[in-house]
Amino acid sequence: MTDLQLLTVGRVSVDLYAQQRNVSMTEVTTFQKSLGGTSTNVAVAAARLGVRAATFTKVGDDQFGEYVRHALEQTFGVDSRFVGTDPGLKTPLAFAELDPPEDPTIIFYREPRAPDLNILPNEVDHDVVREVPIFWIPASRFSDEVSANTVSTLLEMRSRKAHTVIDLDWRPMFWDSPEQATEAIAPMLKHFSIAIGNRAECEIAVGAGDPNEAADLLLEAGMDMAVMKLGADGVMIATADGTRVSVPPYLVDVVCGLGSGDAFGGAFCHGLLANHDPETIIKWGNAAGAIVAGRMMCADDMPTVADIEALLAERSK
Repeated sequence: MTDLQLLTVGRVSVDLYAQQRNVSMTEVTTFQKSLGGTSTNVAVAAARLGVRAATFTKVGDDQFGEYVRHALEQTFGVDSRFVGTDPGLKTPLAFAELDPPEDPTIIFYREPRAPDLNILPNEVDHDVVREVPIFWIPASRFSDEVSANTVSTLLEMRSRKAHTVIDLDWRPMFWDSPEQATEAIAPMLKHFSIAIGNRAECEIAVGAGDPNEAADLLLEAGMDMAVMKLGADGVMIATADGTRVSVPPYLVDVVCGLGSGDAFGGAFCHGLLANHDPETIIKWGNAAGAIVAGRMMCADDMPTVADIEALLAERSK
């Protein structure tokens, strides 16, 4: 058994944000350092809302790896007991070029191989995997053989216990082709109880980008809940008991287009643990995502409960 409420599995990096907006990398002169990686950011976002969160990943044996552990524990309150160290690889870097800020370019440094791809099943507590209330995995974990084998082993242990969440997380740079991604991801859906994705990600996973059709297919695959991110159209949630509801987005002036999806994920986990109804869960997720879109950073700028409640109260007037 464990006192943890959320365990995420996946990427970690040191993110370096260009401090000059609307210019190419050739003109950028300064950067701000932060923590990054989709699953890591979800753990940070959830911890900011009071969730007892940990992440299972791996860093390099270098100063950036030391920074990752320090930031997780001391800055963000995320349990780092399952952050391993690969002695032969460097901690990944990711540079964000805010040109334009709404749709930044991320330059990944994960060569020759990212340590987080080398996580092994015996490097995490199996009781935690089986018992933690929320087990969160991005679909990009299936793009690498070692990582996919590890995650598959853990999912077998988990036995589709609620809440086992797949973030459909379509990132073309991690795959040879969309077809390869579909071939790897689609058979793994049977291990999950909740799926979260946008239109393009659902197209990869189940062959349908239409929200209602994709939700139907995910529920038919045995999901308890399917969450469809619809951009300017908001978010739809569908559940196995027949609930299907959409909420509009919270419009903000975008400062940086990175991290809003991870903020949504953290707030979604908070809502699950609080036993909120489906509509409230996605309202909180939408609000969290909007707040981060209106700020510069990802991990550092994840919202608090007070931030989200204030935005919801303001927009309900």
